[in-house]
Amino acid sequence: MLWIEPVNAIDLAVRGMVVGIVASAPMGPVGVLTVQRTFKKGRWYGFATGIGAALSDLIYALMTGLGMSFVMDFIEHPTTVLYFKLLGSILLFGFGAYTYYTKPVEPHKPSGKRGSLWHNMFTGFAITASNPLIVFLFLALFARVGFVVPDHPVEQTFGYAGVVTGAVVWWLCLTTALNKLGSRFDMSTISLLNRLLGLLVMVGSCVGFFYTLFR
Repeated sequence: MLWIEPVNAIDLAVRGMVVGIVASAPMGPVGVLTVQRTFKKGRWYGFATGIGAALSDLIYALMTGLGMSFVMDFIEHPTTVLYFKLLGSILLFGFGAYTYYTKPVEPHKPSGKRGSLWHNMFTGFAITASNPLIVFLFLALFARVGFVVPDHPVEQTFGYAGVVTGAVVWWLCLTTALNKLGSRFDMSTISLLNRLLGLLVMVGSCVGFFYTLFR
């Protein structure tokens, strides 16, 4: 495995945080539900929903990373890694385009009952876990940022800790902003945010593609 670039725990943790934020930021059903609960139940109930989503993301990230580690154990040439990164950029561009053009849909209207924080967290987990297609997003992100490093268990552990930390930071920032903005954050604002996020992902994937190709 001499083709693997030198890595350290901090570097991989930072990469993981980027992955966690990018995976969490698009406002799909769990994002819309987090907004609704923050307004109707309070900031911490919305945040608990986001925590549930972050835990589900971590499970899918682990599944994707373990699968990629198994495959990369058989890769013996750096050119193959180059192809992985280029493919990751292409998949990320597709994800950005999907985020840009897809209108957010409200999952359901939250009931008037607050329920416990644990219940809100579990429903956030369940909604995110019901979408296994997120594996393809993690596959693209991992390939693009060079996240998976076989035979480096300590560094990789820091990387996965970074993934869940990035997701938690995103949900904390979002619910804090919602708490301050109030009802001005509506479905049209969510749609605008998705367009901005989708555009950023598309631009970033293009930059990454040409950087990798001509480096």
